Amino acid sequence: MNAATPPSSPSAAPDGHHAEVVAVAAERRWAVVVGLIIAVIILLMIFAGLHWASMPPSRVETVDVKTLHLRGEFAEGNLGTAVDADGKVTVRLIAQQYSFEPQCIVVPAGVPVTFRGTSADAIHGFIVGTTNANTMLIPGFVATFTTTFPKAGEHLMPCHEYCGTGHEAMWARVEVLPQEEFMARARGAERMNCVSR
Repeated sequence: MNAATPPSSPSAAPDGHHAEVVAVAAERRWAVVVGLIIAVIILLMIFAGLHWASMPPSRVETVDVKTLHLRGEFAEGNLGTAVDADGKVTVRLIAQQYSFEPQCIVVPAGVPVTFRGTSADAIHGFIVGTTNANTMLIPGFVATFTTTFPKAGEHLMPCHEYCGTGHEAMWARVEVLPQEEFMARARGAERMNCVSR
């Protein structure tokens, strides 16, 4: 043995069999971890499916799309913004291929506004500018959410769910008025939209 070459030690260069055993053990551990994660996700899906099927959420409201425009909450005369008897501001709207009704909505700044909407024909959605107002409108169901617009201004409200060949032209506007101006206009109209100025 030459003095220039150091003697080989088992720890310096592990043999191929030892490396293979370590790799197989690591792969088995990760396979078990991934399998457990998948099992937990499947169990959660089953639990949620069974729970909601036997106890539907209390906020699910339905509406008859055949008589949507004719009677009830979403009749044409009820659409737009209204100040309820208790002082709450509610916006009612309908989405249909390829427009929103009303096309322009007026809301106050700094006041909670409840949106109630539905669809007459297909799944639609809307998002209001840079706000957190964002929901889907599904035929036969009423979508409800409440948001506050911090300052006056105008926002675009596009449909964000593909609803057919005219989808790209399905837009509306939301005008946010200062609270005093909104309340002054609300005294003179039962339902408000941008046209009812």
